[in-house]
Amino acid sequence: MLFVPSLINPPAILDLSRETSLVRWLAARGHRCWLLDWGTPGRGDRAMDMTAHVERILIPLIARLPAPPILVGYCLGGTLALAAAARTKVAGLATIAAPWHFSGYGGAAGAMRTQWVATQAVADALGLVPMEALQAGFWQIDPARTVDKYAAFADLDPRSAAAQAFIRLEDWANAGPPLPYAFGQELFEAMVGEDRPGRGLWRVGGANITLGQIDCPTVEFVSSTDRIVPAATAAGLSDRRISAAGHVGMVVGRRAMGDLWSPLADWIEALPRHT
Repeated sequence: MLFVPSLINPPAILDLSRETSLVRWLAARGHRCWLLDWGTPGRGDRAMDMTAHVERILIPLIARLPAPPILVGYCLGGTLALAAAARTKVAGLATIAAPWHFSGYGGAAGAMRTQWVATQAVADALGLVPMEALQAGFWQIDPARTVDKYAAFADLDPRSAAAQAFIRLEDWANAGPPLPYAFGQELFEAMVGEDRPGRGLWRVGGANITLGQIDCPTVEFVSSTDRIVPAATAAGLSDRRISAAGHVGMVVGRRAMGDLWSPLADWIEALPRHT
């Protein structure tokens, strides 16, 4: 099983702690799990766009594994996993809060594009998109919610388990390496701006990708309350599971076991290679 995280924030959300780790929990059930770490780009990586991450990193990695893996992609990692599954043999594909139809962002797409325009000159000069610029874009999606969560934190006992869990999650949410310049450019211009995946115009491996090219069992886990990746942006795979938890809560929240972990394990263990 190969877990494909987003490049925005570290991969640790899938292995946040010993008590809150989807990867460790599945490994304890007897599954061999690999968690991809995309690493930290340098100025020389400025041309590594989303397409290149599929073609030059993800597909070659899949080819080096001892057998076709089950891909489990989270957020933009799910977008990249969808593309990889359309171009190489995998045993199964599960996506978690993964955007594909970027037109589903509706009016929020304009705010993201505005943030990109404001950031682009600096990112171009650096060859990298700073994480701080991305975070500012996320805060603008729902500024009141950002304020409310810190106000609620102020009422917690700082020694409590709830406070420590909040700090651990916020450390993750506000960390992460920058993106290569071309990754940010393709994300905000071709994906958010033009919805190339949703329109069947994203070229990977020399040809446009369609979901019909994915020849393996698939399932998608979608949050009905997600503000970062709204349900309307999901790929629309035939097996869709809906969670009322948010973008992060569905992976590490109090209901994650029932909403995601157990259903994902049941789906994996029902695949032909596991029967």
